[in-house]
Amino acid sequence: MDKEVGFVMSKKTAIVVGATGIIGSYLLDHLSKLDDWNVKGIARNIPRKHPERYISMDLLDARGVKEKFHTLGDVTHIFYAAYQDYPSLTKEQIEVNTSMLENIVKAAEESSDALERVVLMQGAKVYGAHLGKFKTPAKESDPRHLPPNFYYNQEDFLREHQKGKSWSWTILRPDLVAGISIGNPMSIAMVIAVYASISKELDLPLRFPGKEGAYHALVQVTDAELLARASVWAAVQSHTALEVFNITNGDLFRWEQLWPKFAAYFDMDYAPVQTISLSEMMPLQKDTWNTMVEKYRLQPVPYTKAAAWPFGDFIFGSEYDVISDTTKIKQYGFHEVIDSEKRFLELFDEFKNEKLIP
Repeated sequence: MDKEVGFVMSKKTAIVVGATGIIGSYLLDHLSKLDDWNVKGIARNIPRKHPERYISMDLLDARGVKEKFHTLGDVTHIFYAAYQDYPSLTKEQIEVNTSMLENIVKAAEESSDALERVVLMQGAKVYGAHLGKFKTPAKESDPRHLPPNFYYNQEDFLREHQKGKSWSWTILRPDLVAGISIGNPMSIAMVIAVYASISKELDLPLRFPGKEGAYHALVQVTDAELLARASVWAAVQSHTALEVFNITNGDLFRWEQLWPKFAAYFDMDYAPVQTISLSEMMPLQKDTWNTMVEKYRLQPVPYTKAAAWPFGDFIFGSEYDVISDTTKIKQYGFHEVIDSEKRFLELFDEFKNEKLIP
């Protein structure tokens, strides 16, 4: 056993890959609070907060990954939530994201005789949500869309590579993940909060910035804390091995129902839809934001890391229902649900408490 890592072998030993992202950070935090787990987060860059929880790895360096894994002892569980983004679906995007998963799994196999489960995170893009209108509610058994899709390559690797092995895999498919992740802007709640805060500072009403159809379409989200709990549940159940599960908060809403309530929360006037490109308009508000950071003594998070405006454009530009069927995960025993409207408002409170918004 490595003394620096200090794992107690009677406990389950997990690694969270992509531990600084919105999914991985919540997973790492949740597992760190459980008495029967030891956990380390894998990230390229180690954050300042709780650096002892992390190990730095370049996931594309297969030899380096294997060397680092030999310091971790007998890893029993892998929670894989890493992702390297590219502007569009490209051969490089598929090769890079698949190679990172392959390097992790093969290193764990080589260094640990105790590997039990690999939990892989996918998303609604597996159903083609990024391509346009698709069949809803989406079920885990639905046929694939026309490739490419790196989720397919990762899943195919797990299915083929696991054959004949003592360990197993489980795949979770959350949709739009809501949570707080400082310095990682891929949270729709953070997009809304920063957009609203800037609009309020400029004495503007809160307008829905997306398309009219998106304003009225049915939407779902997956709370990051809920996803963390579902992930640990899925990782230790024998009957969840080699299974795929959709996971959301369990409710549906339309932005038209929530937007007036968001306006009320931020004490703003509410106005109708005004479609704009957040990607084009919001970078122009950098000076306003920097003034707000000083005025309200906010955390000095770089404006480029405060909110993902292209991500907001995509979500608020989807003029079709996005619905995943979550019957299967309930049938297998995970019944937890969350009120999405209430959770958004709680997250806004958390952003304020963390001094991420005024």
